Order: sequence, then C-alpha cells, then structure tokens
Amino acid sequence: MIRGAAASTVERALRERDPLPGTDGFAGELDGRLVRDVLGRVPLFAETDGTGWSHDPTALAAPRRVPAGSVIEDGDARQIWELPAPDPVTDRTAAVEAVRDALDRALAGVDDDGLAVAFSGGVDSGLLAAALDAPLYTVGFPGSQDLENARSAAALLDRELRVVELDHDRLVEAIEPIVAATGRTNAMDVQIALPVYLVAARAAADGIDRLALGQGVDELFGGYVKVADAPDDPRVEADTVRGARRETVRTLPDQLERDGLAVRAAGVAPVTPLAHDAVIEAALALPGELIVGDRRKEAFRRAASEWLPPAIADRDKTAVQYGSLVARELDRLAL
Repeated sequence: MIRGAAASTVERALRERDPLPGTDGFAGELDGRLVRDVLGRVPLFAETDGTGWSHDPTALAAPRRVPAGSVIEDGDARQIWELPAPDPVTDRTAAVEAVRDALDRALAGVDDDGLAVAFSGGVDSGLLAAALDAPLYTVGFPGSQDLENARSAAALLDRELRVVELDHDRLVEAIEPIVAATGRTNAMDVQIALPVYLVAARAAADGIDRLALGQGVDELFGGYVKVADAPDDPRVEADTVRGARRETVRTLPDQLERDGLAVRAAGVAPVTPLAHDAVIEAALALPGELIVGDRRKEAFRRAASEWLPPAIADRDKTAVQYGSLVARELDRLAL
C-alpha cells in the first residue's frame, strides 16, 4: 500500500520522526493512516469525505492533496516531518565530497532495466545519462537550444539519442491529457509539463517502463537566478543565498507532483534519483558559496565532474519549457 519505500522503512521514519530515512520519497496507506514524505515526491490524494485515497487524483470524486510530510488519520492531517535546517559545513572540500558520495549512493540504487533518461544536455540530465545504462530521449522544436545541447552532449558521452521533434499539432494534442492528469490549467504548469509528458509518451511507445528525470537539482543546489541574486531579487523573501535556496526547495512538492502525474499519464513511471534523501541531506548542509559560487549549482557541478566532461558539467542552460521552445509556441497559441 506504500509506493516508493518498504513499509518497515516508513514505520521507522514515523517512530523516529526521521524526515530523510534514505528513500526516493514515499506515499500511501500504512496501518490505516495516509503518509507522505517530507518533500512530497510521491503524489497522494484523499477523498474529501474520507472514503478513499489514491496516488491518482482522477480516480477520486473529490480529491484533496495529502500535504507533504504529513499523516492523515481519522480524517485529521498532522505534520510529522519537517525539512531539516542544518548549519552549513565549513570545510568546502568535505561538503563537495559529501554531495559526490550522496549522488553515487542515489545513482547506484537505480535499476536500469526498462529505464530511459529524459535528456536535455545539461549537467542534471547529463549526470543521469553518464551514470545509468539507459537510452536517452530529448524533446524540442526544430532549431531549439535543447535539441542542439542534447545532440552535442550525447556525442560527448558517445551515446545514442532518440529525438522527439515537436510541431504545432503534437503540442496542441498533449494539452488536454496534461490538464486532465494534473488538474493544472495555468500556463506555466502546462508549459513545464508538456515536454516531460511528450518525452514520456514516446518512451512508453518504445516499450519503456520508467523515465529518469533530473528534478530537484535546481531547487536543492541553487540553479535559479533569483537564488543567485538574493536578497536583491524581489521573487524571494530571504536575505541570503541559503535562505533563498530553502524557499525554492519548499516548492518541490508542487513541482514533483505535477511532473510525476504528467509522466504517469503518458504511460511510464517517474524515477527521480537526484532528489534522493541522501542528496537532499548533503545539499541542505552546503554553505552559500557552494550553492552559488563562480556559477550557479557550484557544488553539484563540482561533484558531477566525477562523471562528466567539463563541457557538460559547466554548461548553463535555460529551463526545459524555454530551451525546447514549448513556452514560445504556447504563447503564440494564446495570441
């Protein structure tokens, strides 16, 4: 009844109030209680009248989201786990090594069988591609930066690349199933979910069972301009890089839920090893200068260089909705 972890692991996490018990996230029913991990990496919904639950909101008549880090028992939700707030590690070398070890642990636990990688050619998906023996799928409109990045990175890694080349009709056809699966209608959510859904749909058509995604890295390791510009960027309230990074981490439950539902709607299961508990723990302990140093995601890039050539580890790229030109085409549709 629990998806994402053994029941015994979740029982221990509840007993010890451990928010990061060494999983990729979990959610489901345990001894009559609904439980969901601290970052909501696995979707979970309860019927509003308390008569049922599901990982898929479309299976319920009136679903309500089970909050990340909480337990629902007898209809009442209680917050059980909170995101840790460790002091920053002062030894920079040790901090990067901890990230490298956490990534190694997370990636070593991924089963390659029936797996594909959603690949855009940047450092996040590049790490997945380098560490996992799985086919690579990329998506974008002809001439888009993501297609160019993915092709050049695949060549550097000496890997075959399967390209989902978009056109107007394919984009329009995907909007309705995404909205139905995720319940999201705002333009930004749809823009982000579209490339993920379309890659997953192609992978499913090819007989793939699971799709590895690089979700979580930008939030955990400081990939956003607004984090780098804290406290001067009005999009964040924090007055430090670490504080701004924490704000972005708190957006992960909403984002991971959207992307996971979109991938499953396409017919495959999402796999997010870079949001493993070990990676989260190492990321949260980073000092500000290793979140944003000479570049954004400083510690992650240093750690990923264990697997990647500099041309990929150092690559700076735009978000998938922009790099694939999906956002541009959706904006044109709205005119």
